[in-house]
Amino acid sequence: MQKFTWPVRVYLEDTDAQAVVYNASYFRFMERARTEALRARGIDHDEARERYGVLFVLIGVEARFRAPARLADLLDVEAHIVEATGARLIFEQGIRRAEGAREPICDAWTDVACIDAARGKPRRWPADLIGKLRKP
Repeated sequence: MQKFTWPVRVYLEDTDAQAVVYNASYFRFMERARTEALRARGIDHDEARERYGVLFVLIGVEARFRAPARLADLLDVEAHIVEATGARLIFEQGIRRAEGAREPICDAWTDVACIDAARGKPRRWPADLIGKLRKP
């Protein structure tokens, strides 16, 4: 899958008293980028639940914080699927300043599982959805 980029502006609600982004805010930014990356491939969370009976849940994340982002910064949040097998998707994600030298802010690897909505147990990705992910 191609690398997907979602622009994010840092707002006051994303920061602490020193106008530095809370670590947890980066996870929200990455969640939005993953959701929009899937949506860009024709995969909608609500449709997946209603039509296929599946949910997508974050089961793991490894992040490295490299520099602080601050109030009003414009960031590019990247999401790139590097592995799609069985019931899992592995995303490589990055957050960079959108302007200037594109300084790296955070690098992460996220592990997303497909689960059966009724049982809450892992389930293979439906073939239709995997097909959408693998389209060029």
